[in-house]
Amino acid sequence: MQILRRRDQGGMEMRRSSFGFLILALAIVCNLYAADIKEPDFAGAFYPGDPQELTRMVDNFLESVNPEPAGGETLVVISPHAGYQFSGQTAAYGYKLIKDKPYRTVVVIGSAHRYGFRGISVYAEGVFRTPLGDLEIDQDFAQQLLNKDKDIFFEPRAFSQEHPVEVQLPFLQRSLSGFKIVPIVTGECTFADCEKLAGLLKQAIGERKDVLIVVSSDMYHGYDYEELEKTDDLTLSYLKNMDADGLYKGLVEGRLQMCGGFGAVAAIIAAKDSGYNKINVLHHTDSGIVTGKREKGIWTVGYASCVIYKEEASLSAGRERDMLNKEQRKKLLEMARKSIETYLKTGKKLEVSEQDPALVKVMGAFVTLNEHGELRGCIGNIVGREPLYLTVRDMAVEAAVGDPRFSAVSLSELKNIEIEISALSPLEKVDSADKIKLGVHGVIVKKGFNSGVFLPQVATETGWTKEEFLSNLCAHKAGLAPDAWKDKNTELYIFTAEVFSENKY
Repeated sequence: MQILRRRDQGGMEMRRSSFGFLILALAIVCNLYAADIKEPDFAGAFYPGDPQELTRMVDNFLESVNPEPAGGETLVVISPHAGYQFSGQTAAYGYKLIKDKPYRTVVVIGSAHRYGFRGISVYAEGVFRTPLGDLEIDQDFAQQLLNKDKDIFFEPRAFSQEHPVEVQLPFLQRSLSGFKIVPIVTGECTFADCEKLAGLLKQAIGERKDVLIVVSSDMYHGYDYEELEKTDDLTLSYLKNMDADGLYKGLVEGRLQMCGGFGAVAAIIAAKDSGYNKINVLHHTDSGIVTGKREKGIWTVGYASCVIYKEEASLSAGRERDMLNKEQRKKLLEMARKSIETYLKTGKKLEVSEQDPALVKVMGAFVTLNEHGELRGCIGNIVGREPLYLTVRDMAVEAAVGDPRFSAVSLSELKNIEIEISALSPLEKVDSADKIKLGVHGVIVKKGFNSGVFLPQVATETGWTKEEFLSNLCAHKAGLAPDAWKDKNTELYIFTAEVFSENKY
C-alpha cells in the first residue's frame, strides 16, 4: 500500500512538473508574440482610447472637409501630428483625398522627440496596435530599406513614447482598408541621409501605384504668432516649390520649422525622382486659431496638410504647351548672361530674387553656349532641385567654366557667346520606345549605374531615325551596347524641353 502511494505520488509530481513546464513554455511564446506588438502610447491622450469615440471623431473630421482635388495620382501626404483636438481637422484634408484609394503599403515617416540618435530607424516587423485594431508591418518592403546602409537601421527605442507615427494610424484605418504599414522615425540627418532614404523608397516602390508615403510633421513651435505667420509662410514656399535642398538648409539653419522636416525632404526627393511633380497645400492653421487663444506669450504650433501628386495628363499623351511666355524667356536669358559676367568678374554667384510664379517653379534646365555657331559649353540639371531661375543662374556659370570638354570662357570672349536655354518638364518613365516622339521628347537611358541623356533637339539637328537616336544615346552617352535600349532591364525616361536662345525667344 505504501509503495502504491509512493508511485502515485511520483506520478502526480511528474504531472505537476510537466504542467508547469507547459505553462512556462506558453508564457515564453506569449511574451515573444507580445514583443512583436507595438502597443499605443498616446491613446486616451492625443486621441480617444475608446474605439467608438475615436471612430466618431475621425469620421466627423473627414465628413466636414471638402479639399480641392489633387488632379492625379497622390504619392505623398504631409499631415500634422498634434492632439486631435488641435490638428485633427487639418489632418482630415489630406486623408479625405486618399480615402478609399487602393493603397496596399503606407510608409509613415515621423521624427524623434525623445530618443536622440543619428540616422533613420525603420521598424522591421510585427504589428502596431491602435484602439481600432492591429496594423501589420510590411516586412518585405521594410527589409528593402534596411541592411543597405549603416545610417538606416532598426532601433526600437526610436519608437518608444513617440507620437508622430502613432497619431496617423487611426486616420489611415478610417480612410483605407487592406493595407500594411512601414513605420520610420528620423533622427539627426544629413542631406545625404535624406537622399539615401529617398533612393531606397523609390527603388522599393518601383512601378507600384499602391504605395502611399505619409510625412508626419507639425510646423512652427513658439510663443509669437507673428513669427509663426512669417516662418510658416516661408516654410510653405519651399514646400510649394518642392525645393528639397532649400528646405533642408532652412531647417538646419533654423530659418524654417518642421519637426518632421527631414522626412519631408526625403519624400520630396523620392516624389520628384518618380515623376510626381505637383504639390497642393490643402489647409494651414495653428493652435491659436483653433483654440481662439492667439496671443503673444502662449505656446502656438502651426499645422499644414499637403499632398504631392502626378498630373493625370502625361508627356506620352502628347500634351504640348509653352511653359514660359516671351518676357519670361527674355528675363532668363538676361539672367544667364549677367550670371556668367558676374562670376567671371568676381568669382561669386549673382545675387538675384524672383517672384514670377512660372520662374520659381522647381524645374530642370540646360544652358548651352555657342560661339560662332560652334558648341562652347553645355551643362544642365535634368531633375529640378531648385526654382527654374536659380537653376538657369547656376547652370549658366557651369556651362561657361565647368564643362570638362572645353576651356573656361574668358570675359573678353563673352560678347561672342550666344546663350540657349532648355527648360525641362518633369521626367516620365515609359515602358516602350514606341512612346518616344523624335524632336518632341528628350530621352534618358539608364541601366545599372550607366545612364545618358539626349535633349529633344538632338534628333532634329542630326536627322537621325529613332533607332539611330537611341543607339547613339546608349553607345556614346551611357557607355552601353548600342542596342541596350531594347533590353527589358534598361529604363527609358522621356521629357520635353522648351528651347529658346538670345536670337530666338
